[in-house]
Amino acid sequence: MKFDTIIIGSGLAGLTAGIKLAENGQRCAIVSRGQSALHFSSGSLDLLSALPDGSPVQEPEAALESLAEQAPQHPYNLMGKESVLAFAAESEQLLARAGIPMTGHYRQNHLRITPLGKQRASWLSPPEVPQAPLPWQKVTVINIAGFLDFQAELVAGSLSSSGCAAHVAELTLPVLDVLRNNPSEFRAVNIARVLDLPENRRALIDELRLLLGRGEAMILPACLGLEGDTLSALEHALNVPVKLLPTLPPSVPGMRLHAVLRRRFQSLGGLIMPGDTVTGAQLEQGCISALFTKNHREVPLRTRNVILASGSFFSGGLEADRQHVFEPIFGLGVEAPEERTSWSKADFFAPQPWLQFGVKVNARLQPFHQGEYTKNLYAIGSVLGSFDPIQQGCGAGVSMLTALFAADSILTTAEVHHEPAR
Repeated sequence: MKFDTIIIGSGLAGLTAGIKLAENGQRCAIVSRGQSALHFSSGSLDLLSALPDGSPVQEPEAALESLAEQAPQHPYNLMGKESVLAFAAESEQLLARAGIPMTGHYRQNHLRITPLGKQRASWLSPPEVPQAPLPWQKVTVINIAGFLDFQAELVAGSLSSSGCAAHVAELTLPVLDVLRNNPSEFRAVNIARVLDLPENRRALIDELRLLLGRGEAMILPACLGLEGDTLSALEHALNVPVKLLPTLPPSVPGMRLHAVLRRRFQSLGGLIMPGDTVTGAQLEQGCISALFTKNHREVPLRTRNVILASGSFFSGGLEADRQHVFEPIFGLGVEAPEERTSWSKADFFAPQPWLQFGVKVNARLQPFHQGEYTKNLYAIGSVLGSFDPIQQGCGAGVSMLTALFAADSILTTAEVHHEPAR
């Protein structure tokens, strides 16, 4: 099998790179080890919510100079301000082409309501996610009886303290009783599969209409809309805005985002190899000419370029033993202190150093191996280091922008060398 580019990892970074390359005529394959971290995400995307010193960011563009001073090795600084802004705009366009509606703009963060009713700065959010300040005086927050992954009382309390009268109502809906009797199965995704069925819609609407009361809007846990138009049907029937808040994972909005990106990549001719792991590479003249995987064994996957989008510790892109942090596929150089005691802090809520561990790359996002870089290998997304996706609120931005940056480098090189697509 021959490809222009093989991408290792099918998360946000890998799919973004694959979509851009496929849109430009490249034959691409994604080797996917397992479940994407998107299944555990809120569905909202962050670009830059805070600086390393903790200063909140309202306008990411204006904060890039301070970011360069405080974290010179941050992936955004390696790419350069001009590239960051250009690829942020391109990310929004890529999502729109994929049929993923989002609200927000890269020049101005918005405040979305979190699953606890608090406010968090974000770049892009699905239109069903409520944003502050809420335009309503009275809101009904729905709790699903027996569902433990969403705390409606906490949401209502937080909203009420911010000036919006919120009251909680409980949805019982007998059709959920089978799931309710097994707490381990009573999760957001399974609930969505029931509530999205057309035959259950009338009962859902009838009960929600009774629970709405005097509410000018309704907020539900994101337990619907995995497939289909359930949300728009509810809004039309209830004649009020219906908003959704993410639950504990697995997350319906995150899974939906991943599914749409995956379908977009495949519709462009991209090939996904699920449940497979890269086991080795063949080098020729300082470049990777082929990859070997667990499922394909001795059958080489020949390629002109390789993109490493394998994620951080959560996804297995980085691993650690008692002495070292390492990248398990190629043995690439990793930016991490040797002293294990400096890997973490005792305060669980403090910024954790290990979140900034990642592979060492040059300004072209090419990783190093024993002091040298491989010309046609790029690293993108959370396998990179020198940024804290949680404290800085930049995980999705780093994933998408570095993906587009690497894809652009590959396309530019192919154009210079007049390489025809395979």
